[in-house]
Amino acid sequence: MAKQRILAVMEKSNSLSSREEVVTALTSMLSALDKQFPAGAAQFSLGDTCAHYSVEIAEMEGLSRALWGLFPLLAGGAEVPFSDKYFTAIKLGTDPQSPAYWGETGPYDQRLVEMAAYGLGLALLQGSFTDHFSAAELNNLHRWLDQITDSQMPDSNWNYFAIMVQLGFKRAGLPYDRRAVDKRFAMMEAYYLGDGWYSDGPGRPKDYYISMAFHFYGLIYATLNGRDDPQRAATIRERATLFARDFIYLSAADGASVPFGRSLTYRFAMVAFWSGMAFAGLEVFSPGVVKGIILRHLRWWLEKPIFDRDGILTLGFAYPNLAMCEDYNSPGSPYWALKVFLIMALPAEHPFWQAQELPLPALEDVHVIAPAQQVLQHSEHSQHVVMLTSGQLELNNYVNTDAKYTKFAYSSRFGFTIERGRYGIKHAASDSMLLLAENDNHWRGRRECEYVEMQENAIVSRWSPWQDVHVTTWLIPAGEWHVRVHRLDTARHLQSAEGGFAVMKADAQQGEGRCQITARNGVSVIADLSPTLTRQGDAVVTPPNSSVMFAECASIPLLTADLKPGEHWLCCAVAASGDATKKYQQPPRLVIEENTLRVIGESDKQYAALSF
Repeated sequence: MAKQRILAVMEKSNSLSSREEVVTALTSMLSALDKQFPAGAAQFSLGDTCAHYSVEIAEMEGLSRALWGLFPLLAGGAEVPFSDKYFTAIKLGTDPQSPAYWGETGPYDQRLVEMAAYGLGLALLQGSFTDHFSAAELNNLHRWLDQITDSQMPDSNWNYFAIMVQLGFKRAGLPYDRRAVDKRFAMMEAYYLGDGWYSDGPGRPKDYYISMAFHFYGLIYATLNGRDDPQRAATIRERATLFARDFIYLSAADGASVPFGRSLTYRFAMVAFWSGMAFAGLEVFSPGVVKGIILRHLRWWLEKPIFDRDGILTLGFAYPNLAMCEDYNSPGSPYWALKVFLIMALPAEHPFWQAQELPLPALEDVHVIAPAQQVLQHSEHSQHVVMLTSGQLELNNYVNTDAKYTKFAYSSRFGFTIERGRYGIKHAASDSMLLLAENDNHWRGRRECEYVEMQENAIVSRWSPWQDVHVTTWLIPAGEWHVRVHRLDTARHLQSAEGGFAVMKADAQQGEGRCQITARNGVSVIADLSPTLTRQGDAVVTPPNSSVMFAECASIPLLTADLKPGEHWLCCAVAASGDATKKYQQPPRLVIEENTLRVIGESDKQYAALSF
């Protein structure tokens, strides 16, 4: 029944434009959770899969993440009939004398992550929160949360969890530690990259954590504590403004966002940044544009099979898929998606809710984001967004790190595939990768980059899959296509396979120098441009659940060739479209001469002239 109610909301969500409809959608999600929430409990179970922390902590996590939706609802004046169950859970979970006590925390503890939600509740609700507690209960809550103040945590976005707790303490009139806030902000300043961008810790990636963590929490802090910390608030708002002008390019006109990096199971959190912008009243783009980004994104998601039979968010991306999850994903983890509902704290008369929903503004066809080492391509009036990227790698080596960070391209329509094993090309996630094997069917691709350079209209990287095999790769946007150029120097005899975007399983049209696949969800093509070596068009079908976008087997167009020891230039043009009737004829031309790469399109339009 819970899923039926949510499906009813999904059907309505094509017109998801009013505050009331968003309240209904969120309340339906929380109502499904309430069915799993026993009265008088301090946590609840949402499934039998495990994370790297205990089941008890995972159950506390699930309850805590629901609060990212509940607290903004309450702050916005909504009546939530089951809210008292959560306040009772908080009292029990923070009482050291209770059998349901959440316990003492240690270094790098998952419970530290979840404390940020309670900081948000205290900061938004203030007396409306603390009035639920006796003096002794409030002391228990403060003591339990205060464990985070000097806790040892990863040097990353985790620092914001301590800041959110201190913000909640201050706003609710509880003892707080300004020193801890200054310390955590100072630590994060060390990985500010400029132009509004951070890395998620020293040397770590530039992924969705920059939007849904650094800027999201920062905007809450700047909005709720701006008067007392005006200089820092001004810096946060200035950086968010810069970031917004880049981040809008990760959104497609249909509401999708480019899937890239880890923690994709948080789903709606991909656009939580824009809820933070609305909450902070920052109008880099008009309220109508921001409203459109958020609501189209929610509609896109609510059309996907992401809920189970009980209406509970599943682990996965566009469908339930444990194979792509990280080891810190428990059954309750996906509910960080509810961060997007910070907008529920805004009253009905707020300009965000009063604004008419607007489409994306006119955006450049190509947008270079140098600090993030990304180039965004918008085609088909922004219906398809492609990210070209190099030089990113998650040092923690989570599951499928290579697939999530190191491919040449990521697509808002076609996503990417994950590895199901490096032995055998069909398991090796060959989409948007150049894979190499040494006569053993064990495939290696780009992982760490030894060198990355952002040029005006290209990304250049150098990588070495073996100590005596070196590849320099140029990624060049070229209209609806992108061009890849690889200068490969090998001391080994290798087999090579280079893939385009993955589409649903379908027959391929393949031959010398080209492969095109026309499937139910679109068309994908790869065309060889190599100057001295013609590669063979081929295709591979992956196992089911390889794509993050669809559960069916995927088809990937390939170019293959044997490579003798020596230097080789492997070059190709790649394109894809959600329009399965689209005809790709002539790809861009590539000219390599006098230490210059030139990419030339129709009517002799020059997309790039790069020295090497």
